[in-house]
Amino acid sequence: MTFLPQVLVFLIAACVAVPLSRKSGFGSVLGYLVAGVLIGPWGLRLITGVDALLSFSQIGVVLLLFIIGLELQPSRLWALRRTVFGIGALQVAVTTVLLLLAARALDMAWAPALIAGFGLSLSSTAFVLQMLAEKKQLTAHHGRAAFGTLLFQDIAAIPVLAMLKLFSDGADGASGVSLVPTLLVVAIVLALLFLGGRYVLRWAFSFIMHFGTPEIFTAMALLIVIGASLAAELLGLSMGLGAFVAGMLLADSKYRHEFEADIQPFKGLLLGLFFVAVGMSVNLGLLAAIPLQVLGLTIGFLAVKALVLYGVARTFGLPAPAPRHFAVVLALGGEFAFVIFSTAAAYHLLPQDTADLLTLAVTLSMVVTPFIVMFNDRVLNARAHRHETPDFDAITDTGTAVVIAGFGRFGQIVGRVLSMQNIPFTALDADQDEVSAIRRFGNKVYFGNATRLDLLRAAHVNDARIFVLAIDDVQDSVHVATLVRDHFPGVEIYARARNRYHAHLLRELGVKLSVRETLYSSLELGRNVMEGLGLPAHETRDALERFRRYDHELLDRQYAVFRDENQLIQTTRQVAQELEHLLSEDARKGR
Repeated sequence: MTFLPQVLVFLIAACVAVPLSRKSGFGSVLGYLVAGVLIGPWGLRLITGVDALLSFSQIGVVLLLFIIGLELQPSRLWALRRTVFGIGALQVAVTTVLLLLAARALDMAWAPALIAGFGLSLSSTAFVLQMLAEKKQLTAHHGRAAFGTLLFQDIAAIPVLAMLKLFSDGADGASGVSLVPTLLVVAIVLALLFLGGRYVLRWAFSFIMHFGTPEIFTAMALLIVIGASLAAELLGLSMGLGAFVAGMLLADSKYRHEFEADIQPFKGLLLGLFFVAVGMSVNLGLLAAIPLQVLGLTIGFLAVKALVLYGVARTFGLPAPAPRHFAVVLALGGEFAFVIFSTAAAYHLLPQDTADLLTLAVTLSMVVTPFIVMFNDRVLNARAHRHETPDFDAITDTGTAVVIAGFGRFGQIVGRVLSMQNIPFTALDADQDEVSAIRRFGNKVYFGNATRLDLLRAAHVNDARIFVLAIDDVQDSVHVATLVRDHFPGVEIYARARNRYHAHLLRELGVKLSVRETLYSSLELGRNVMEGLGLPAHETRDALERFRRYDHELLDRQYAVFRDENQLIQTTRQVAQELEHLLSEDARKGR
């Protein structure tokens, strides 16, 4: 098949498989892998040139490593040092050693066993971060620990990929002593790259930004990545190492975000192509020929890795149930395992049949992980809540004038303002991880879901004067407002509204006051922008007051028709025209 028909096949397969995979909750990586299996030698056989495709698609991995390097600013690494170099390093080391010993017990040679153990100790950054983001768990205890661990794994993979070539040279007959001058040359070249990146590259990018065009800036970014990769390869190292070093050198550059934005589309497509190529290279014949061996390897490394992850999380003091979540989401294999196994096989450090078996096991681990996570969320979490976690904390506060439901970023500000005036309040929050984090900073907050009437009674809402409704979720917020209105009619509700529609729902329930969470901060920023443009303070103040007044009037008019979409649109347009007419009249009169 010629080039353009192959491109067409890739695009069709990706555009069908990836959206379906993401819609099913399995992530884009699995979609690319399935697409590769379907169009490859073990599927429809639409494309069979797997080796050439794998070689070309390595550019996607190179671009990924460059972007990872861009993210590794020294200040960020220092802030995450405990997670990255504590949890991450211990997990990789212990998992590698245990899997190495298991491989040796199965009569595998030392070098292949070490490569297999290290490769299986890595997890999929793309897979895990996307899964955590979709579940809004990146800021939870296990989410932060997972991010730091993945960061260490990505860093650790770089020197391992670089050393594979050196080990390959040694296996071909080079003396181990010859590694010393090689490493000295590498150190000298890296120092030169550092100086060049620190001074020459930044000057070159500044020159292009002033006298070039956007596409030339993109071309320059690609030139740096590919040039550094080829330089590393000429030294006998991996192309990925060169790209990673180039990214780190530019991490503190003021153009870092431009680099990332320009490289991201190329990285996404080429990395997707790499996963498709990996899917094509997966030897499904092994699964048919030796199913028990394949399944045994997959289950075995998942179990060992999960136990290590759980133990490391407990060792570093992650509160329950974070260690279990941490182990579940990180037990799978990772995309760097594909790179390590394929590279090791190409350098004859790992037998090809072993590399195929390991690659298949990693792919199967990605396939089953969404189901394991689903089981953890629906079954184990429910059981833990029944047997381990109390329904809500015992509330000792009595008779406080204010009860705050939802003590996140919004509710905490309200609480701090009240504390400044020595006004006591009772704070409730339904997120156990958030409650634990808040308590570490010395704040008093009770764990409990305010949608439960028994919790509201335990919090003595009936004795309060004001109930501050700061819950983030709109549905839960409306439900709590309904409970307070029906069961504690003497308590006034002051509520946070996510948007206009939420404000209308709260007003319909008789909430005394609802404040849209972004309104006043947006007005304040608008005032600063206008003053920054040189407008007089009194004109800025008058303009914002007119906007606020008309916005309030619009909200009143919309409330009367907010359940009728046609009337809502007509009212909005009418008030917008009135505001535009008023502003033009002010400009004509010179106000």
